[in-house]
Amino acid sequence: MGKSLFVTGTGTDVGKTYVTGLLVKKLCEAGFSAGYYKAAISGAVPEALSDALYVKKVAALKTTDEKLVSYVYPEAVSPHLAARLNNRPIDMERLTEDFTAASEACEYLTVEGSGGIICPLRWDEKEKWGLAELIKKLNLAVLIVAPAGLGTINATLLTVHYLNSQQIPIKGIILNRFHPGDIMEEDNRAMIEAMSGVPVIAMVQVGETELPVSADFLAGLYS
Repeated sequence: MGKSLFVTGTGTDVGKTYVTGLLVKKLCEAGFSAGYYKAAISGAVPEALSDALYVKKVAALKTTDEKLVSYVYPEAVSPHLAARLNNRPIDMERLTEDFTAASEACEYLTVEGSGGIICPLRWDEKEKWGLAELIKKLNLAVLIVAPAGLGTINATLLTVHYLNSQQIPIKGIILNRFHPGDIMEEDNRAMIEAMSGVPVIAMVQVGETELPVSADFLAGLYS
């Protein structure tokens, strides 16, 4: 089994999939055996350019589509609700099996989350659990993707606090949609590092096609 890393966001639509694509692409282009896996996608259909297919295209992965993600739902709602609407509950055992298969197929597997870190994956009369329980089950460390702009200090620190409360290791933070020279965004980076103790490992500009950090450094985040 190879090494893995979980990518979470501070919320929905912060550019988590975009950054994940750049991450996997960087590793692949540097000659690392890299792969991608996501437990559940809602708001997509197999034929659409879903999160998994976007990363596959950007990173030029050869993995077959069905191995990229375990559950795909058409409704753009939280995975636990989409699962209920489709009468297809998410099964932890299946996620574990699919993750193991994906991890065995490459040396560096990037696992992308859904929405923010407290996103519920299953919430019914039989089971109640979310991303944190999955991360701990798979024994993963986390990389946080956050927007660089207004409000990110609060959202990022809350994410860090929750992960710490769950005793989930944090490897670093990437600030997305960064504008060089913007005094607020530069201060956001400094304040996040000072108040959380977690390093901001990269600032990704709008439209960036490469992560501004070496592939060797990124590979070192996986465990």
